[in-house]
Amino acid sequence: MTTDALATWLRIRNQIDWTSAAGRMPAPVEPVVDGLITWCREGGRSPGLARGRRLLAALAQSRTDASHKRPLTCALLTGWQQLVLGTPEVRFRQGDAFAKGGRERYALTPRTQRDFGHCLRESADPRVPLASRAARAYLDVIFFHPFPDGNARLAILTLGYVLESEGVRLDQVGPLQTTRYADDAAGAADLAALVFVLIRSTHQRANRFRH
Repeated sequence: MTTDALATWLRIRNQIDWTSAAGRMPAPVEPVVDGLITWCREGGRSPGLARGRRLLAALAQSRTDASHKRPLTCALLTGWQQLVLGTPEVRFRQGDAFAKGGRERYALTPRTQRDFGHCLRESADPRVPLASRAARAYLDVIFFHPFPDGNARLAILTLGYVLESEGVRLDQVGPLQTTRYADDAAGAADLAALVFVLIRSTHQRANRFRH
């Protein structure tokens, strides 16, 4: 049987020095162009009017949740995912999940949903730089693969939520959308660094525009 990529991710996740993986930026960061809205209007990776409308609705809800300082939980993500998929009922997956043509398997155990909740709570840990927390939460959604469909879209919304909670928005999110592997510790740390670069470059472009 294919190796459990989720177990691999949880091991790798605990080995990464998230504190030094990314720098810190003062908040808020307000873009000239809202990269997440642009991404939603394009339908995520696949252009589509209905899909884009659903993503915009989910983004609006996630930002409302952030404005109310609602903790990042599986229940919160379930509400967004209902909007992403346009269905009134979404449940945590009931079996093993697969991705990358079956090359990665994310096992389901009695602990999976509880472990996911614990990882989501860590997205609010102020000891870790914001960029690292956002990147880590993104990867948690990717590798826990909590729902049968739409996890890649949900991962972007989750990253955006973590940033939004501290008043940070990006002017582009396209560079984030590359294939990630559960056993790639260097790639995970690089994602945190990339999020920091995107925050910093958004801030710099906004300052140039306004001055």
